[in-house]
Amino acid sequence: MNAIADMPSSASTVAYDTPRGAPLIEVRDLKKRFGEVDVLRGVDLEIARSEVVCIIGPSGSGKSTLLRCLAALETYDQGDVRIEGELLGYSERNGKRVRATQSEINRVRRNVGMVFQQFNLWPHMTALGNVMEALLRVRHLSRDEARRRAHAMLETVGLAHKGEAYPSKLSGGQQQRVAIARALAMEPHIMLFDEPTSALDPELVGEVLQVMKQLARDGMTMAVVTHEMGFAAQVADKVMFIDQGRIAVQGKPREVFHDAGQPRLRQFLQNYFDRNAFWARGPDDAEPQ
Repeated sequence: MNAIADMPSSASTVAYDTPRGAPLIEVRDLKKRFGEVDVLRGVDLEIARSEVVCIIGPSGSGKSTLLRCLAALETYDQGDVRIEGELLGYSERNGKRVRATQSEINRVRRNVGMVFQQFNLWPHMTALGNVMEALLRVRHLSRDEARRRAHAMLETVGLAHKGEAYPSKLSGGQQQRVAIARALAMEPHIMLFDEPTSALDPELVGEVLQVMKQLARDGMTMAVVTHEMGFAAQVADKVMFIDQGRIAVQGKPREVFHDAGQPRLRQFLQNYFDRNAFWARGPDDAEPQ
C-alpha cells in the first residue's frame, strides 16, 4: 500500500457536512469474512460529533478489522458504513450496489485520519518531513505552508523541538506522536486509533495517551481500539466490548467496567482486575490521570 497515495485529503478548514445532531459515523449490519472465517457478524454502531468511543475485546474479536472498514482499508461484505452521511466503499447505480472507485472512496473518507499500531514513519525523513509529505503530495500545499502547518502539528503533540530529528533518534512514544501529528495535519473530522500504544514500552505509553486525552478535551471525534482500560474508563463517552465479531456490550464506562453483568465481559476484564488494584475499586473511584 502506498501510504501517501492512500491517505485521504480533507478541506482546508474544518467544516462539517452533517447536521449537528447526525452521527459522523453510522454502521449498520456490518459483516466481513476472510475465507471461511466470519470476522464481523453484523455490527451496528453510531459515533456522534465530538464523541470518544473506545472499542475493547480479546485478540481476534474483530476490533481492528472494524476500524479498517471505517477507514476503507478493508472492503466489507455486507451492511452499510456511512461517513458524515455518505456511503463508504460502494455506490448505488441503476438500483444496484457496486464497488466505488478509488476516487469516490477517497472523497468519502477525506475527513478521516488514522493512527496505527506501528508508526509507519519514513526513516529517511525528519519528523517535520514525515508530517509535511502528505501536505505536499496530497493537499498540494506550498513547501512554506506545509512546513508551517507541520511545525504547528508537532507543537500540538509536544515535539516542536524534534522537528529535525530522524525516526531512529526518537523514542517509540515520540515516533507515535509524530504519526498522530501527521494525521492531524490533514485536518480530519474523525480520528481512528488502532491500538496506538501496543508497540510501546510501558513507560512511554503515558505520553501518547496524554496527547489523545487532549484531543478528546478539544472535541475531536474518536474511535479507539485499545487495551488501555484506564484510558477508556477516564476518556470514553461510550465503551464497546466486541466478542466473536459482534458487539456484546456497550454503554458508558461505569456500566461496562464496574457494573458488567455479561459473563464473557467479566471474564475478559478479570485479567485487568487481577493485575491492577485500580480496577478492584471501580474506574469511577480512581483519581484522574
